[in-house]
Amino acid sequence: MDAGHQRIQPLDTARAELRRLFGHDDFRGVQARVVERLLGGESTLAVMPTGAGKSLTYQLPATILPGTCVVVSPLIALMHDQLRAARANGIEAAALTSVDADWRETIDAFRAGALHLLYVAPERASQPGFRELLSSAPVALFAVDEAHCVSEWGHDFRPDYRQLRGLLDAFPQVPRLALTATADAHTRADILEQLGIPAEGLVLAGFDRPNIRYVMRHRDNPARQLAALMDEEPGPGIVYAPTRRKVEDLAEKLAAATGRAVLPYHAGLDPAVRSANQAAFVASEDMVIVATVAFGMGIDKPDVRFVAHAGIPKSIEGYYQETGRAGRDGDPARAVMLWGAGDFAQARQRLSEVDEARRAGERARLDALAGLVETAGCRRAVLLRHFGESPPESCGNCDNCLSPPGVTDATETARKLLSAAYRTGQSFGFGHLQKVLTGAEDERVRQRGHDRLSVFGIVDGEEARLLQPLARALQARGALVSNEHGGLALAGDARAILKGEQAVEIVVPPRKERSRRRDSGPNPVGDPLFDALRELRRELAVEAQVPPYVIFHDATLREMAARRPSSLAELGEIGGVGAKKLQAYGERFLDAIRRH
Repeated sequence: MDAGHQRIQPLDTARAELRRLFGHDDFRGVQARVVERLLGGESTLAVMPTGAGKSLTYQLPATILPGTCVVVSPLIALMHDQLRAARANGIEAAALTSVDADWRETIDAFRAGALHLLYVAPERASQPGFRELLSSAPVALFAVDEAHCVSEWGHDFRPDYRQLRGLLDAFPQVPRLALTATADAHTRADILEQLGIPAEGLVLAGFDRPNIRYVMRHRDNPARQLAALMDEEPGPGIVYAPTRRKVEDLAEKLAAATGRAVLPYHAGLDPAVRSANQAAFVASEDMVIVATVAFGMGIDKPDVRFVAHAGIPKSIEGYYQETGRAGRDGDPARAVMLWGAGDFAQARQRLSEVDEARRAGERARLDALAGLVETAGCRRAVLLRHFGESPPESCGNCDNCLSPPGVTDATETARKLLSAAYRTGQSFGFGHLQKVLTGAEDERVRQRGHDRLSVFGIVDGEEARLLQPLARALQARGALVSNEHGGLALAGDARAILKGEQAVEIVVPPRKERSRRRDSGPNPVGDPLFDALRELRRELAVEAQVPPYVIFHDATLREMAARRPSSLAELGEIGGVGAKKLQAYGERFLDAIRRH
């Protein structure tokens, strides 16, 4: 057998298994490279965007290689979501967690070689007893999910991940796979070192999620703005709010304004309520959940149609990971951020509480986020350049590309605003500074003697309309910061601006256009067959006690509605219909198609 044929053969086997188990004719993106490396016994770090099919890269080899694939995953909810999906495709999978009562059966199944996948948390994986268990039966592969948690440079560092190296090294012949969607160059290098994966084992898929439309707006009335978004997007959505109180408030207001099912999620809720709300959201096809950023890492829900932030995230890395929970099924989705100048002011205030060794790095992250929010160019390009990519100048699927904003040189107005802040003692908020600059008749201005300052009444007409967006921009970039009394004080490059050494350009948003409701996103509107297939999917999901997407994704139902298969053989040719699902659900879907 020649060398070339030896390289092709494992992938031929893998493609046949891909069709049988998952109903797909070929791999997507870098999946083939990762699977080929693992089947050849080569350890790999795969950096793949959310929705690119990371779990398939270990689930598929686990059905081909002799032994069990051990999957280290940080959250029990995520493990159980993936367990349901794997079992629905005919993959033998189990978990060893603190909430799984069938642990004896799981251990027996592992020792008998009856499991393709065994899911564990990093805390258990690092225990000596677990290493002894793994010594009692063949291990095919180690898969470390959310691998950025191993790195102190990552945004979700978890010390237990640092203990995994001992376990991996105890089985030197077993290939190891690390998976993450969010890791910059520094974090990637750290993951490779911490998990003992050679540098040539890095497979980088890129960070672009072309199906997500990025939109950023100034926050003026978040409940009204989010209700409008929900009216345009009838599918499931996640709204991230900065505090527990904001979560409760927004959930109540959005439910009242829209009539949609809207539930809260945060750490202060009773655990049973929190768990029930999460389960309801996962099973729903139209629910919106309002949550703190703790929600989502353990949710494997592919049909989320929008992710909205009611305030700024902690960093671009956090924003990328959180927005990546939208559109994992590849269908169109939206990521909407509503931000205010006060968000950046508070974030910069909190920098003083950060350990001094980390302060410069945190400030750089905040500056990068401000650059994303304030850019007049392509949002996606800024995002992808942050992760070291070289994207085109325009993506055609962000707010700035679809409705390009204007840019105006506001340097002189910025100097006036900064001068007013300085001359009034850096103790007053924007409203007071605006009155001073525009020469407003105001008792407080006169009492303070600010009507006698050289900056009094020096701004009018068109220039006056620039003051508010300019103040937001200066706060976002850190030239103006809030002090403990709520006054605006000079910081960052404010003095360079005042001296004329630094220019200030601001974005002028385009005129707002009224959005139209998107009745079903990419789904065929008013197609009775498609609607009937979705209704059947709901019935089957209730019977099987799984979320509807575990039965079939919308894309599979769309293809059924378009092709109208008349036999099991024809139905089995549709993407996403694997052998087990064809056997379990095929006749009932064919019946529904025949009736229409």
